Amino acid sequence: MNRATLATDLEPQLTLVFGERAQKVTDGLLELAGKWAAQLDANPRPLPDQTTSYLITYGDSIRREGEVPLQTLRRTLNEELGGAITDVHLLPTYPWTSDDGFAVVDHREIDPALGTWEDVEALAKDRKVMLDFVANHMSARSPWFQGWLAGDPRFEGYFIKRADGFDVSQVTRPRTSPLFHTFDGADGTVEAWTTFSADQVDVNAGEPRLFIDLTDVLLGYVARGARTIRLDAIGFLWKESGTTSIHLPQTHALIQVWRTIVDHLAPGTLLITETNVPHKENISYFGDGTNEAHMVYQFALPPLVLDAFVTGDATVLGRWAGSVGVVSPAATWFNFLASHDGIGMRPSEGLLSDDARMALAERAWAHGGRVSMASKPDGSERPYELNVSYLDALSEPGAPDAEYVARALAAHSILFSLVGVPAIYVHSLFGSTGDAAGMESSGIARRINRAKLDADALAAELSSDTRRRSIFAGLKQMLQVRAAQPGFAPFTPQEVSVVDGRAMVVRRAAGTPDEIVAVTNVSDVPVALPGVVGTDVLTGQTVTDPVLSAHEFVWVRV
Repeated sequence: MNRATLATDLEPQLTLVFGERAQKVTDGLLELAGKWAAQLDANPRPLPDQTTSYLITYGDSIRREGEVPLQTLRRTLNEELGGAITDVHLLPTYPWTSDDGFAVVDHREIDPALGTWEDVEALAKDRKVMLDFVANHMSARSPWFQGWLAGDPRFEGYFIKRADGFDVSQVTRPRTSPLFHTFDGADGTVEAWTTFSADQVDVNAGEPRLFIDLTDVLLGYVARGARTIRLDAIGFLWKESGTTSIHLPQTHALIQVWRTIVDHLAPGTLLITETNVPHKENISYFGDGTNEAHMVYQFALPPLVLDAFVTGDATVLGRWAGSVGVVSPAATWFNFLASHDGIGMRPSEGLLSDDARMALAERAWAHGGRVSMASKPDGSERPYELNVSYLDALSEPGAPDAEYVARALAAHSILFSLVGVPAIYVHSLFGSTGDAAGMESSGIARRINRAKLDADALAAELSSDTRRRSIFAGLKQMLQVRAAQPGFAPFTPQEVSVVDGRAMVVRRAAGTPDEIVAVTNVSDVPVALPGVVGTDVLTGQTVTDPVLSAHEFVWVRV
C-alpha cells in the first residue's frame, strides 16, 4: 500500500464532505489502512463473469435441530447446489434487536444464535460471501447509541439530535413512522433521527470519528473473507437542512472514499449499493462507472417483470430493459426478482401507470399479502412495498402446480438473460410459497417471505414435492447452462425487443461467436418467433421459427 497515493486519491472526496476537518479524517483512514493492510489480499481478484450468481439468504433460513445454522446452511448448499451458485449474500449476521437483523447491536460480532466468525469464514472457503454493512443506523440498544445517550465522550456526535432551525419538511420517508423518536439521556430526554423505526437510530456520518469507525467495520468484513459488501439503505447516510436528505453529494463522496480504500487495499472487493428508489436516482450510485459502486440493485426489475406476467404483456418491461445497457468495464447491475423484503414500488414510478401499480397491489392482497405505505412530504401516503411471495404473485391464487412452476421458471429466464449479475432469493430457489402464518403471528408484513426451512424436511421435499422439485431443478439447470455461455457475461451488451407484445427477446453479444438470444413468453397465448434459428442450449434441440407456448422460453445460440 502506498500511503501517499492513497491520501492523494482520498483528498477530493474528504475535502467535499469534511472541509477543514478533512486532514483529521485522512490521518485516521491512513492509520486504519496500515492496521488492516497485512490482513488483506492486495492481489487483484477477477471481476464477475457469466458463472457468477448470488443466493440471498439469512444465516438461519435453513435450520436443523441441534446444529449451528451457518453450518447447516453451508452443508445444505454444498449437498444440494454444488457449484451452481458461486456467491452467497448473508443478510445481517450480527446481534440485533428488531427488523430481522437490520437493527444492529454490534457490527463487529456474529449473532451467537447463528454461529461464529469462523463459520462465516468456512462458508467463504466454498463460495464467495457478501456481507451486509448496515451503515446508516444502529439499534437503539447498541453500545454506541447507549454511550451517546449517557454522554460518553467516546460517542459524542455519533447520532443526530433534533436541532432548532434544521428544516426537515422535504425529507424523503420510506416509512409512515415519526422521523424523530424520544429517548432518555443523561441530561433529560433527547430526540434522535430515526429514518426507519424507533429501534433504528441514524448515525451522524459527518462526525469524523464515527466515519472512521464505520470504515474500520467495513475493512473488518473484508478481512473476514467478504468478497462483496452490501451498503444497506445507503442513500440516507447524509442529512442536510432543507433537503430531501437522500442521495446527497456527501453520500456519494463517502461511498467513493470506501471504493478508493478497498481498491487500494483489497482490489476486486465489490461494493453494492441498496437504494430502493426510482431508476434514475438508483443508477446515480455508479458514479462515473469507475469510482463508486461496482454493482447497483436493479430495483425496477421485480415490479416490471411481475407486471408483464400479470398483464401478459412485456411491452413496458421490454421498453425499460432496452434502455438499460453495459455501465462500464468495471461496474454492472445486480439483478433480482425476490428478496427478504417485499416488492419495492417506488422504482416503478414513472414506468408503470397508477392503474398498473394498483393492479399489482391487488395481486398482493389476493394472495393474502400486505401493501406497506410510505409518507410523502405533504403528509399523504403512497404504496412503498408489496409484501407477498414473488412466486405466488406471478400466478393466480390457487393456480395448478404446472402453471405455478412454468411462470416461476419463465420469470427467472428473464432475470438470467439480462445484462448484469443474477441473484436469487432462497425461497425462490427452493420453490417456497408465502408464509402467511408467520406474517400474522408476528405482525410483521415482511415475514410472509422469511420462513425458516427445516433442512431435513427440505431435502425430502426436493424429491417428493412437485413444486419444490420442479422449480429447484429448473433453476439449477438454468444456472449451470448459463455459466457455460460467455454471451451472458455481465459486461456483454444486450439488445431488447418484444414480439407481439408477449415475447421478451434479449439478444446478448450480437454479431460475435458468443451471440445468444433468450426469448420468454410472458403470456398464456402462443407466440411465433419467425427468424429465430439455432440451438436451444437449455435442451440441446435445434429450433427453427419456433412457436412458444404459454410461459415457455428458449435460449438460442445463433
